[in-house]
Amino acid sequence: MVRPLALALSFLTRVPVRVGEVGPLDPARSLAFFPVVGALIGALLVGLAIALAPFLSPWLVAFALVGCSALVTGGLHLDGVADLADALGGGRGERARMLEIMRDPRIGAHGAAALVMVLAGKLIASADLVSRGEPALSLWPIALAPVWARFICVLAIKLFAYARPSGLGLSFHQHARAGHVALAALPCAAMIACLAQAGVGPAQLALAGVASAAVCLALAARVSGQLGGITGDVHGACIELCELLLLIAACARL
Repeated sequence: MVRPLALALSFLTRVPVRVGEVGPLDPARSLAFFPVVGALIGALLVGLAIALAPFLSPWLVAFALVGCSALVTGGLHLDGVADLADALGGGRGERARMLEIMRDPRIGAHGAAALVMVLAGKLIASADLVSRGEPALSLWPIALAPVWARFICVLAIKLFAYARPSGLGLSFHQHARAGHVALAALPCAAMIACLAQAGVGPAQLALAGVASAAVCLALAARVSGQLGGITGDVHGACIELCELLLLIAACARL
């Protein structure tokens, strides 16, 4: 269990961990621990929010949370957002051109706009949640979003083929099994059960989870239809978009 978790940490964060030589089956085995990594990130963010809330305004706390998330992940998923937006906006639906754009390290207008929208959305939603008080309940979306988003990423990896003939994403998809998805679902189920027991409304949980999952998987399906599969950039974009949508849905006044 330690090695797959270490691999998941190395794939999803900038936390320095030693994993040694990575075999062909190792990436897929780490999928089961993607939500666990999300839980660690969520715990870090909630702890930071609780520590800063008595001293800073909700907006500054939210700024620290968004910055901390980007720092821990190294901006890996944000890079996916920018690359995918550029490919969708400038690729004109042409497979070769879209794949070429996603490999280009430069950022275009579509990618810059997408980054601003994602970061601004996270900032506004996080500030709204922090301002509601009672951290035990109001901050639950900040804890859940990283967990749920990484489970949806695992689901996308399993459901959709990899668009390129080689690469790490190909190893993820080829060796992913239903058991990996089932194990990845366990932390999500446990967290949702705990939140429901703590008093979070089932309507809020359902709206946040279903809406974010549906949009992300629909996006992956659209890209897969154009490219014949998805890429690592799509994986990262799904994580960021799912986190954003869950935070926004959780802010709804139900």
